Amino acid sequence: MTNHATGTFEVKLNPQADQPADPSMGRMTIDKQWTGDITGASKGQMLTGGDFKTGSAGYVAIEKFSGTIKGRKGSFIFQHSATMTAGQGDLTITVVPSSGTEELKGITGKLTIKIEDGKHFYDFEYNLP
Repeated sequence: MTNHATGTFEVKLNPQADQPADPSMGRMTIDKQWTGDITGASKGQMLTGGDFKTGSAGYVAIEKFSGTIKGRKGSFIFQHSATMTAGQGDLTITVVPSSGTEELKGITGKLTIKIEDGKHFYDFEYNLP
């Protein structure tokens, strides 16, 4: 049975000191605080590339979440892949297979993000054994 978890999160992206000399490339850390059906924190690494002035770019990231989903405790890893063309984005965020621990062991799923007035909303469609 497919489950849904919804809520909001706050994210801080911090550029790393070892940035490439090429301004079209970058590396950042991710620090998120989740509220709603998902509560907890996640940390990760992001690699970026593109022409950010034109709104065309891409990123990949790995992010480890620790906390609860509707009261079930554990951790797992999200994998991000995104491309933006002239401000129009295509984002895929999925759970890395076999990355779940404790009560989240065996979790699979896909996360969708909406940003409205600077606030981040999520809808997580997931399955647990």
